[in-house]
Amino acid sequence: MKKIRRLLFLQDVLILACTSFGGPQVHLAMFIDRFVKKRNYLTEAELLELQALCGFLPGPTSTQTITALGYKIGGPNLAYLTLLVWITPAVTIMTAAAFGMTYLRNREIIRFIQPIGVAFIIHAGFVLGNKVIKNASGVILMVLASGFAFYFQSPWVCPISLIIGGTFTAFNYKDYPHQTKHKMVIPWANFNLFWLFLLFLAGLGHFTDYEPIRLFENFYRNGSLVFGGGQVLAPILYTEFVEFKELVRADDFLTGMALSQALPGPVFALTSYLGTLVMKDGTWWEQLLGSAVGAAGIFLPGTFLIFFVYRIWGQLKQYRGIRASLDGINAASIGLTLAAAITFIVPMVKQVDVVGLVTVIGTLLILQFTKVPSFLIFLGGLILGFIF
Repeated sequence: MKKIRRLLFLQDVLILACTSFGGPQVHLAMFIDRFVKKRNYLTEAELLELQALCGFLPGPTSTQTITALGYKIGGPNLAYLTLLVWITPAVTIMTAAAFGMTYLRNREIIRFIQPIGVAFIIHAGFVLGNKVIKNASGVILMVLASGFAFYFQSPWVCPISLIIGGTFTAFNYKDYPHQTKHKMVIPWANFNLFWLFLLFLAGLGHFTDYEPIRLFENFYRNGSLVFGGGQVLAPILYTEFVEFKELVRADDFLTGMALSQALPGPVFALTSYLGTLVMKDGTWWEQLLGSAVGAAGIFLPGTFLIFFVYRIWGQLKQYRGIRASLDGINAASIGLTLAAAITFIVPMVKQVDVVGLVTVIGTLLILQFTKVPSFLIFLGGLILGFIF
């Protein structure tokens, strides 16, 4: 019975990996629909807790959330399988895109995809806001986090916003019942693996010229230090790979970034595309090695961290202040989602991009008033790109 349940879970993960467009908050809405409402793997409150917890950690939030869910259902073995199934479709497509770069330089093909993605972000923000924002203080935190993130576009905005939001509502701990407290037991193994591996790779990358190892060190370091998701990761990688090291052409990078935003699954799969391009002068298997190194380097640190944090989360929740802080964390998270949408919309308004704005509004109407599957909406966007 357990084996069948785990296979069914992996099937659900694969379906989501192929259909969940739009980034972490859109992913969360789809996770709720499939894992909570359809399968009852956990409660909605538990899933929101996991998402809030992963928001505090560096690395890809959606990937950490779904990996932690795999850990909850079947332990570390299922968690690693979950990670593999979740990232494989996006990594495969991004790798193929790097091989087919000449064709993809015609970026008109994906011109409708970004505004469609923006509409998904806005819609997810409102849907989730209705679920997690319970009072006026939640609305205030959402608005403040949104403004803060929009005006101060820094990698530190995400964790600072979540900490401020969580601290603000933690003072409402008296609204939560007491729980029996037990002595905390902290298993340090995965945390030690995380930082020892980081130090080892930093040293190895310094003393070798072998490109795959240096790539692995670069991606592992970024996966260990980047908060805020793919929107934060992309400009950091652009600075490193395009401006500083000149390993990737600027137009190729921007095409890959747009494509990664358009695909289902994790936006961090952009690194497999970059790894392939960096190894473009090698053989085809060396390019595939670059892709594998990019994916492993960016996803492993977040996985080590969530394995560590998830195992102590149940112990932390015995404190009322921790439970109360989740309300503020969730409200701030919705604010960050809306800030991401605003960041994309403002250039459209300034450039009077009528096509983009109409696409956003039209997609929002489809999402609000119909039940058209998300993958069909994005497929329609690609078809429009081919036609126009």
